[in-house]
Amino acid sequence: MARALIILGGTMMGSGLLYVQAAQRLGLEPITLSDDPTRYDHFAAKGAETIRVDTDDLDALIRECSRLRATYDIAGITSARDAFYATASKLCRHFDLPGPNPEAIEQCLDKYTQRQLLAASRVPIPAYRLAANVAEVEASAAEIGLPVIVKPAVGSGSVGVRLCRTPDELVEHTTYLLGGQHIWQSSPRILVEEFAQGPSYGIDIMGDQIIGISTGDCGPPPHFVYRSSTYPAPLTDGEHERIVDVSLSCLRALGLGWGPTGIECAWTTRGPVVIEVNPRLHGSPTPQMVRLAYGVDLITEHVKLVIGDECDLRRRHSHTATARYLVADRDGTLDWIAGDSQAAAVSGVAEVKWYVQPKTPIVRKGDYRDCLGHVIAVSSSLLRSEAILQRAVDLVHWSITPLKTIVESDSKNSKLT
Repeated sequence: MARALIILGGTMMGSGLLYVQAAQRLGLEPITLSDDPTRYDHFAAKGAETIRVDTDDLDALIRECSRLRATYDIAGITSARDAFYATASKLCRHFDLPGPNPEAIEQCLDKYTQRQLLAASRVPIPAYRLAANVAEVEASAAEIGLPVIVKPAVGSGSVGVRLCRTPDELVEHTTYLLGGQHIWQSSPRILVEEFAQGPSYGIDIMGDQIIGISTGDCGPPPHFVYRSSTYPAPLTDGEHERIVDVSLSCLRALGLGWGPTGIECAWTTRGPVVIEVNPRLHGSPTPQMVRLAYGVDLITEHVKLVIGDECDLRRRHSHTATARYLVADRDGTLDWIAGDSQAAAVSGVAEVKWYVQPKTPIVRKGDYRDCLGHVIAVSSSLLRSEAILQRAVDLVHWSITPLKTIVESDSKNSKLT
């Protein structure tokens, strides 16, 4: 009987395919359960079975996994996305498979509950308030002081997150969140937070072991769309120690410590301040950058943990990986992309990847979905990696025809007929 890895739900920016490939390298049959398998046709193209099932229905998932057990030896169940990770952990518990504590995962995914637990353990975090309507958001912002971050209490990928600098921006964004345009993952609750200003860092953890720390830059406010990242972050020994101490405090406060954890923090005048803790790996291309920098394949090691095998988190080498995200600068239709083959051929370039294809409609959201792709470079030093990356990025080009131009063109064509 073949051993199978169940991958629940879709994934952000390509991590799902990495899980499929890791499972196959370990001799497992990857099976994806999704409410819409057509969104993940690339899984099937790589030899992964995809099955349609309501991923919000735990009983339906249990029935499907029970059915699969007649054909497969289910070695493990996991997910790469926040929205499904708590459910995956419940399935692990039901089928007596290795997995994290579902209660710890659920309380971590609720950012308000997470804030309360971190505050109770004296972990440095931004000032915060919970609000349910415009009046409460305005009152919370007045208490904290503008500018503030306004975001859903449950969510990921910076979806619905905005920096509000004026009272008008507060009302505008709150009205947007509550007006039916934003898709809520839970009951509508809004978190209003102090804007923790300073360099941003990402901490990657497996179990209770700090794997590494990266740094990244976001695009211009009011949104938080990553433009670049570096692994490892250039830190002094003292800065590294303080970030590690705060990160381990997060694990203790939230009851985490099994499997992956991704922490985001900002270095402010108070030192490292925790922006959020995610009970999963950071999304692609972070796992690729960790592998390039240290020789540690976090996704493969996570899968090994999920199926009950022993992890190997030893560093094989020490390089510097840098990435640039290719971000849409306008709405419209992606007409063409070029130069990716030339960029990939540059010595030291590890990966050039597009998330979209030509003729794709582009509607910017101010979150991770604005990224069209990424380029990664690696070398023995930060300066050399940055130079390689810039050379490669300069070779990549694309064109987006604005929606207004498309509408005008269609209008002219209709008059000619």
